[in-house]
Amino acid sequence: MILNHLWGLYAHPRQEWKSIERSHEGINSSLTHILIIALIPSICSYFATAHIGWSIGAGEPIRLTQQSAQIMALAMYVGLIAGVFALAYLTHWMAKTFGAKPDFSQALELAAYTATPMFMVGFAALYPVLWFVMMAALAAIAYSVYLLYSGVPIIMNIPEERGFIYASSVVTCGLVLLVALMAGSVILWGHGFGPSYIG
Repeated sequence: MILNHLWGLYAHPRQEWKSIERSHEGINSSLTHILIIALIPSICSYFATAHIGWSIGAGEPIRLTQQSAQIMALAMYVGLIAGVFALAYLTHWMAKTFGAKPDFSQALELAAYTATPMFMVGFAALYPVLWFVMMAALAAIAYSVYLLYSGVPIIMNIPEERGFIYASSVVTCGLVLLVALMAGSVILWGHGFGPSYIG
């Protein structure tokens, strides 16, 4: 079933990782999960930027034109999906160093379910006040890191000591990917692909 592990990852993450490891639903299931869950931040951000407006301190809320907001939402959707696949590739690529032998579907499961809290925080954009969204994002990142550390030993079938170092390496790769995504956004904005504001 699509998104069938969502509640378990929040209610009892270790047991849910074991369930994911036992079932190994494959690439199609992970891909479906990613494609659906990545819609949350994209759609919520579109609605917040085009219809509500972001409150950044004093003054009127900042809004984008609908066309600009649609382009930004689409770019965010593609970027999020690409980021999950890049993280899965790096996780799979590093596996041999830590004595793990996963197939790519296991690495994609780990990346997809680990990224879930960060995608779910997209709902916070419906209350587009900067401090609130930042607090929600920090909580989501912290929980995603927890899911990663608890999931690596189970999904990759390696001892917890090695899993800790492996997960730390994946976190580092994730941070590098995040910086690369942000840098790519800045470069595109500098070449005329930036947002168009109302007002």
